[in-house]
Amino acid sequence: MTTADDGLFPDEASESGREGLGLTHRANPEAKMPLMEHLRELRSRVVKAAIAMTVGSVAGWYLWRWVWPFISAPYCKALARAHVPSGLATAGSLGAQCHLYVNGPFDSLFLRLQISIAVGAIISSPVWLYQLWAFIAPGLYKRERRWAYYFVGAAVPLFGVGATIAYFAMTRGLQFLLGLVPANTTALITINSYLSYAGAMLLIFGLAFEMPLVIVLLNMAGVLTHARFRKWRRMIIFLVFAFAAVFTPSPDFLSMLLLAIPCVVLVEASEIFVWANDRRRARAGSLEFPGMTREEVARYGLDNPVGEQASATK
Repeated sequence: MTTADDGLFPDEASESGREGLGLTHRANPEAKMPLMEHLRELRSRVVKAAIAMTVGSVAGWYLWRWVWPFISAPYCKALARAHVPSGLATAGSLGAQCHLYVNGPFDSLFLRLQISIAVGAIISSPVWLYQLWAFIAPGLYKRERRWAYYFVGAAVPLFGVGATIAYFAMTRGLQFLLGLVPANTTALITINSYLSYAGAMLLIFGLAFEMPLVIVLLNMAGVLTHARFRKWRRMIIFLVFAFAAVFTPSPDFLSMLLLAIPCVVLVEASEIFVWANDRRRARAGSLEFPGMTREEVARYGLDNPVGEQASATK
């Protein structure tokens, strides 16, 4: 393996590698870097990301008084609307007192640390996302970087929209679950169980909204064509509704539609993209060989049958 001491790599490539996004295939066509240079670059990026997350976590610790009411609001609203006969809430009042319980003396400390780190990761996301991209980008071609911009720029808003819908859907789900509590029992919901429920809801809704992006990726990779998508279109829509019915805890129709209808709309939008991309490939003559231009098909002789190639060589 080549090392930095071999002298086979110009200083310009090392300097541009340390600059992150400054390394391009024009300056370094093969985007080569020594192994130790890669490790030093990775260490630098990780340290910068860790410092940013530490500063963000400290800020999240002081933002606790505003963050916790926002996190517990779905539970408090559900507890008030569920008319739980435990004396824990004043039914019908949005300002009702609600209680979540801890089981140990350190649970409250761990809870605050956990939420502070989560808030810090959100606050510092522009910094650590940039550090991640700056480490990966020098090894990508210009076209690959452009598509990475598109997909990341679409994945983050889609996940955010799904998580936002999940935040409002949690109230109805908790209202149903708390409404199942018998009249002679008390609902003692621990903070850990509530956070696990909230995290699962946010993750499920967020990942469900990434489905159109997966369809687009499969089409760009040549795995899924519009003809194949059209054949399975009804089944995909049925699976979307089945997924929404299973993973929304509330049995009411509205909660299921909150997840199903936006996903169906996004699936239909992805179908339009697949149809347009297939038409573009067909016009370029590359639909039979996805990912390859007409010039590349001709260069490798894929546009000629084997018999014609054999007769041409005689």
